[in-house]
Amino acid sequence: MKKVLIASSLVLAGALSGCSSMNVSSNSMPITAPLQTDIKADIEVGEKITGKASVTKILFFTIGSDKHFADGVSYGGSSGGMGLPFGDPVSKAKSAAAYKAVTASGADIIVAPRYTVETEDFVVFGTINVTVEGYKGTIKSIK
Repeated sequence: MKKVLIASSLVLAGALSGCSSMNVSSNSMPITAPLQTDIKADIEVGEKITGKASVTKILFFTIGSDKHFADGVSYGGSSGGMGLPFGDPVSKAKSAAAYKAVTASGADIIVAPRYTVETEDFVVFGTINVTVEGYKGTIKSIK
């Protein structure tokens, strides 16, 4: 009886324990995507800006309080800002953080964005916190 109690306690402790990780990434231009255009943009680079977003996932569902997302913020997985419950939660959090950084600073783009992703993952639920840092980019003219 004691062995069964010890074994079940170990299984329960393993099921309730979780993992935590942190990832800091910066973007690089894909090598296989050459692009040429005659359009030239004059971008004024300003002060440093940041944005933060958090997403909670329960089983396969993503729950977040953010309702606004920046388009084009996706690095693999599903596209950022998809409202589907089975979407990629990291892309969703990156997209929300980028939107907050751009709207709070009045920027047109984020120059040299760097995303910090912190995850706390348990068996049935987890939390993903994303912080984006970069520089305020304001488009002055497009020729």
